[in-house]
Amino acid sequence: MSTPDSKSRITLIGAGTIGLSFAALHLTYLASPTQLTIIDTRPGLDEYVKTTLPKYLAPALHGLVPSIRLSGSLAEAVRDADIIQEQGPENLAFKAGTWREVVAHARPDALLWSSTSGITASSQAEAAGLDDGAAARLLVVHPYNPPHVMPLLEVVVGARTSAETVEKTVSFWRARQREPVVLKKECKGFVANRLAFALLREAVHLVNEGVVDVEDVDRIVETSMGPRWAVAGPFKSYHVGGGAGGLEGFFKNIGGTVQDCWQDAGQVNVGEEWEKKISRQAREGYGNVDVESRDRKTKAVLDAAKTA
Repeated sequence: MSTPDSKSRITLIGAGTIGLSFAALHLTYLASPTQLTIIDTRPGLDEYVKTTLPKYLAPALHGLVPSIRLSGSLAEAVRDADIIQEQGPENLAFKAGTWREVVAHARPDALLWSSTSGITASSQAEAAGLDDGAAARLLVVHPYNPPHVMPLLEVVVGARTSAETVEKTVSFWRARQREPVVLKKECKGFVANRLAFALLREAVHLVNEGVVDVEDVDRIVETSMGPRWAVAGPFKSYHVGGGAGGLEGFFKNIGGTVQDCWQDAGQVNVGEEWEKKISRQAREGYGNVDVESRDRKTKAVLDAAKTA
C-alpha cells in the first residue's frame, strides 16, 4: 500500500457541502489541482464547482478551480486514485453499492475513506460484500463540518481495517494540520455527534419547557461553554474547575447538583410537536444564516486559541 503525500491522486465522490469543503482542504496541500478528481452525477457539475467551490477557498487559490478533474463516470474517476473518499447520502445501500463499484475499478492499494456521520465501516464492508483485502483499506473519516475549517477528523476503524490503513490515514491528516482522533471502537454516531446531540437534546427540552427560547440558549452557549471549549474540553475544564482537587474535587463540591441535572435530563423525540415551535423560533431569530461569516469567525477563534 503506497504512502499518501502531497502528490497523492485523490478522488472525491460527492460534491455537496462536505465534498466541496474537503476539496478546498485538499487543494491547499496538493502539489497540483489536477491530482484532485470530483465525481458527482448532478447536472451542470462544471458550472456548479466553478461557482461554489471558491466560496470555501482563500482568494489566492481561486485560480486552481478550473484545473480540477471532473467526472461523471465512477470507473474513470477512481481508476488511478491513491485515495478515494466518499461523501454520498447517509444511506447504507448507497454506500455499499458505491464501494462495490469502486473496488471493481480502483487500484488494489487505494485507501478507501467514508465521510459518513454514523454508518460504520464494518457495516459498509459487510453490506458491500468486500473481501478482506478491500475491507482492510476501508475506514470512516468523519469530519466536523466544515472540514476545511474544523481540525477534528474522527477516524473510525472497521472490524477488518488494517493497522497500516489507520497509520497512513492518520499520517496523511496530521501532515495537513488536522486533528485525527482514532476511536477505540465503533459506535452509533461516533463521539463528536453524540456529545453535540446530547447538548442539543437538553437545549430542545429547556426551550420546550418554556425555561428559555432558542436565541437565549444560543447566547448562553456562545458566552460561556462555547469559548471555554475552544481551549479546554469538558474533562479538562472541570478538572481545572475543581482547583487543587482536580476532577475529583469538582465532583466532591457540586456532584449533587450534577447528579440532579443528570436525573432531570430532558427526554425528547424527533418528530414530536416541539419541532414546529423550535423551528419557528430559529427561522424568526436567524432567517438564512451566513455560512461564510460563520466559517470566518470560527477560523478566527481557532487561530486565536492556537496562538494564545
